[in-house]
Amino acid sequence: MKIAFIGQKAIPFYRDGGVERHVEELSTRLAKRGHEVTVFVRKRYVATKDDMWNGVKLTRVPEIPTKHLGTISSTLCSTLYALRSRYDIIHFHGVGPALLSWIPRLFTRAKIVVTFHSIDRFHAKWGFWARFVLRIGEWCATHIPHTTIGVSHSIVRYCRQAYKKNVHYIPNAVEIHKMESSAALKQWGLQKNGYLVTVARLIKHKGIHYLIEAYRQVPEEVKGEMKLVIVGAPSFTADYSAYLKQLAAADHRIIFTGYQTGDELKQLYAHAYFYVHPSESEGLSLTILEAMSFGKCVLISNIPENLEAIDHSGVPFAVGNVSDLAEKIVGLINHPEIVREKGKLALGFIKRYFDWDKVVAETEKLYTSLVDKGVL
Repeated sequence: MKIAFIGQKAIPFYRDGGVERHVEELSTRLAKRGHEVTVFVRKRYVATKDDMWNGVKLTRVPEIPTKHLGTISSTLCSTLYALRSRYDIIHFHGVGPALLSWIPRLFTRAKIVVTFHSIDRFHAKWGFWARFVLRIGEWCATHIPHTTIGVSHSIVRYCRQAYKKNVHYIPNAVEIHKMESSAALKQWGLQKNGYLVTVARLIKHKGIHYLIEAYRQVPEEVKGEMKLVIVGAPSFTADYSAYLKQLAAADHRIIFTGYQTGDELKQLYAHAYFYVHPSESEGLSLTILEAMSFGKCVLISNIPENLEAIDHSGVPFAVGNVSDLAEKIVGLINHPEIVREKGKLALGFIKRYFDWDKVVAETEKLYTSLVDKGVL
């Protein structure tokens, strides 16, 4: 099949992004299965000068490089470029890009697929008009394509309840990791099992401010030298990033590493005491799954999307409740046996349900059904 991916910033992405990692894994694995795959990328985000990446063709498109217009302008260019080729599948990623999925639906014979990654309008960074437009994008994502994919059961239920549409459940996935080296930890003065870690963009709905406040409430006799490591960079959110650093300034044990990737990021996951994810809104968090793939206990906010990711292999706290989060941190620091047991459960859960080979096979099966048998 000839397949195009539209809506992601880029692959390989020079920063961390759940949608971008999802598209990179999916597209490169489909290419290895013999499909002709094109990923449309935004020039300023792509981390290679090559036109091919692991068997995937990269087509660079222009954009209006602003917070509100970057995605929609690049999606428009990608969509117009896609009209010039005879694709079997044109796959949009995200409800924002889905706003333009009607164009190839009307003007090509390609089967149109949209992946609903998250309910973006709930993200705190968006104002009223952006949320209004994203709500329209949700309608487009569920009504215009030949089929829609939801990455979590929560999103599948949301689409059914809000838009009376059934969508296919195909989750995110991760690889199982092993990382023995800890050399990268030295640059931040870290030791194995001597820190808690969170990995996220520094944007408000990720809830990092709750985590810093909760960490500061942990009694000194419990906390000791257990550090808090915050991995990530702002995304049009310099003010929020500055606020976080001001909030953390009084405690030298709170460490901001900035954006990390490769072995450095893997080592930060692998040698943490446990992982914390305090977000207010998600689709299906890849960072939670990644932490679990290293056999880490995860402490997560109790939004449905996060609870779905952990089953019974992690520890939830009430979203936005700093006192509850602090109490759960204290409990896990004081009970390493729980941390070890939850970590073992997490790894087993990932192996059973979030394997990339299964996800790619299910996606390929869906594509084949659309192309060979018509609309599902």
